[in-house]
Amino acid sequence: MPRAMATAPDHPPKFAARAAPWRAAVVLLLGLLWALAHPQAQAQTLTLDTALRAYGAGPAFPTAAPAQLVALPDEWDRTRPGQRGPLWYRVALPPLPDDDAGDELHALFIEHVCSNLEIYLNGDKLHSGGRMNAPYTHNCNHPQLVTLPAALLRSDGNVLDIRLVGHPLAEVGSRQRAGAISALVVGPQSELAVRHARLTALQVWAPQAVSATLLLMGGFMFVLGFLNRRESHLAYFGALCVGWALVGSRLWLRGMPLGHSETEFLVCAMLGFTTWAAVQFLLRYAGVRHPVADIGLPVQCALLSVSLVLAGPQRLHAVASVWYVLLAGQVLAASVWHLHHQHQGRTWRPMAGLLGAVTLAGVIEFAAQWTGELPSRLTLASHVAQLLVPVIFVLVGLRLVQQHGRALKHAEQDKAMLEQRVLEATVEIEHNFRQMAELRVEQVTERERKRIAADLHDDLGAKLLTIVHTSDSERISTLAREALEEMRLSVRGLTGRPVRLADALGDWRAEVVSRLGQAGIEGEWNAPEDLPQTLSARAYVQTTRILREATSNIIKHSGATQCTVHAGITDNDFQFVVQDNGDGIASEIDGRLDRGHGLASMKHRAKQLQGQCLVESTPGHGTVIRLTVPLDRATEPS
Repeated sequence: MPRAMATAPDHPPKFAARAAPWRAAVVLLLGLLWALAHPQAQAQTLTLDTALRAYGAGPAFPTAAPAQLVALPDEWDRTRPGQRGPLWYRVALPPLPDDDAGDELHALFIEHVCSNLEIYLNGDKLHSGGRMNAPYTHNCNHPQLVTLPAALLRSDGNVLDIRLVGHPLAEVGSRQRAGAISALVVGPQSELAVRHARLTALQVWAPQAVSATLLLMGGFMFVLGFLNRRESHLAYFGALCVGWALVGSRLWLRGMPLGHSETEFLVCAMLGFTTWAAVQFLLRYAGVRHPVADIGLPVQCALLSVSLVLAGPQRLHAVASVWYVLLAGQVLAASVWHLHHQHQGRTWRPMAGLLGAVTLAGVIEFAAQWTGELPSRLTLASHVAQLLVPVIFVLVGLRLVQQHGRALKHAEQDKAMLEQRVLEATVEIEHNFRQMAELRVEQVTERERKRIAADLHDDLGAKLLTIVHTSDSERISTLAREALEEMRLSVRGLTGRPVRLADALGDWRAEVVSRLGQAGIEGEWNAPEDLPQTLSARAYVQTTRILREATSNIIKHSGATQCTVHAGITDNDFQFVVQDNGDGIASEIDGRLDRGHGLASMKHRAKQLQGQCLVESTPGHGTVIRLTVPLDRATEPS
């Protein structure tokens, strides 16, 4: 059966770094296959390469029918075209030598028989390969080893009869499944068993294992590619593996659930499907989607099936051979195109090497189909070629799965990184939103403050001013004037306009010295001039109220005759020191400084400005009030 499918070993960006291990794996594989299929020389075996052949449907060799001496191996398509059997072969066995121990068994080894046979020794049935009626048991890839019992062997000579059934070449898709028998080898059973085990491993066990691996891996990769449409090459490679596993099952399956004609039709039709998958894999793996291939390849599969049905079972081989050439040419063209498309990448050499190995296997298989009677070395190469292609598919599939796993890992890392960035962006957006909300609240609050300040100034201020000028009572006029000053201070605080520190010191000096003078207390003011800093409206209002409270306490409670005020800046702190020469604070209220004489409100206001207000007093020696306000908290840029 032609094996001309080709595939790309891996995706270009990922494969170059692994080129050397792949070459080593291929070399090791070829060496293993050669060791399995190339037996050591058999020193004590006898090869029988001629036999009498006769046609007969009975249970014994037809001695009355015309017999013909033929050479072995005997391919029916060359010696008896159209023959399906049963044919009988008779071989005369010379006396077999006994070994020294006398316990060595002899055996008959037949490397190739298609499709099934029965063996008779001296007229006694010795071995049957399975069904001798259609559908025949398929033993074409199963070498036969039959022990020759010593009890049936004669010392004067033995006759070996073989009854063989098979199919004409015209009714099969591959020459290897047409009726034929190889040369017979007789020798010690222990030596022939080694040869039989090696060929069985190469032609049966290894194809079984590879087919099972391809079937499982292909199904897995098809699902991966189907679920992830961006990696459609995985789906086509999975379909290729599954199709090749089904086609390859004909090498080792001995019994099929369908008849011979139906089975051959399905095997040939399946090659169109595998070609479709192989070509699309090579195109999609290179990142190309060609509309002609998308439409033409499915149509070609349908045409192949229709042509096989129209040709009928008697012309299946001829029609299938034409399709083999066309399909192999398409895969070869897709492989060349793929290499040309990727000729600038670092993966060109390893890809070319694997595609070249698959192409060589296909050439050997085509030679086996059309050459006919082949030398033993080329036959061995055909078996190796049949196994090499699916093994390369397995290696490529493993590499694709590894690449897909790495892509998933990178995708998970990218997803985690994206989630982290989204989280960071969300936090930043929330922070900005809070800032905007706070700014909005501040803006609304500022407008409301200005509205309240305007209402106080226009309404309450005008009424208080009227009371000051119209009241006949001096006390009422004084209280109205004080309320008016307090209102104006509150209005200044509400407007929020900053105040130059030099201007604030001037206002404070005028007010403090004036009030002390009116109370008969000598006032002394010490403060620097032309300070460049500014105070916020809030700091100005709170400091003004602290000074007013301190001045009121001196006037009402100290009994002082002199008061000194020092103002200055020390270590970025604005400081006030108010000292009088009064009676001080009595001892009975010394423990209640925070509750009497407005001292608690003074300290509370200083604390609101992140500063402090300390009161030092000794009875009979006056009182010292120290106010400290941090400038970085109380100042605003000019």
